[in-house]
Amino acid sequence: MKEEQIDIHTNDGSMGTFITRPDRGGPFPVVLFLMDAPGKREELHDMARRIATVGYYVMLPNLYYRRVADFVVSETTRDEMFDHMNSLSNRMVCADVESLLKYAKSDEDASGGDVGTLGYCMSGPFSFAAAAAFPDRIKAAASLYGVRLFTDHPQSPHRDVEKINAELYFACAETDDWAPPEMVDGLKTHLAASAVRYEVEWYPGTHHGFAFPGRGSIYNKEAAERHWSRLFALFARNL
Repeated sequence: MKEEQIDIHTNDGSMGTFITRPDRGGPFPVVLFLMDAPGKREELHDMARRIATVGYYVMLPNLYYRRVADFVVSETTRDEMFDHMNSLSNRMVCADVESLLKYAKSDEDASGGDVGTLGYCMSGPFSFAAAAAFPDRIKAAASLYGVRLFTDHPQSPHRDVEKINAELYFACAETDDWAPPEMVDGLKTHLAASAVRYEVEWYPGTHHGFAFPGRGSIYNKEAAERHWSRLFALFARNL
């Protein structure tokens, strides 16, 4: 495997980004891994590596770069985490996606073809929104227990669903205060009335964060492995 930590220039600063891909056989389809609220950390690096091993060029940016060069939540920084999380918008992250795609064009290991995105928690709506913002490039987009997918906000990503050419996948925890059933049901109804290809899947017996090994008793290995199989199948079909 090849990997590096680089700074990618954007209109708002330098976005620290972890990139990993196989060390032979490229170029590889690009997959943008958008971090969850606790920050870009080694746990996510390992998940990016797992995606890369099956043949992808994976980019994992620090989405908080406008405020801090590095951030990983701790017991004393949870309030700071929420401040960082709430500072972001779909439009800001879509601008970051544009910068990531521009950089990928300069790397011979990255294919210039179809792109996949995935986002956990706070980045579920970012993955969804990016699919609408870049319909000619993003052909697979996943939200894993994503929040704010169907809201009254003017930037709610469901509002642009008709622009999307990607296949969408939504993994939803059975018990999730951040993504309650009424939000998911509203999303399902909205998607069903559109022409987009999608799947919304409930994961019984799970809680928000079930895919992360570092979440202790929240981690559900069986559900986590299922979500990996769904992701890899999604990317294989579309990239």
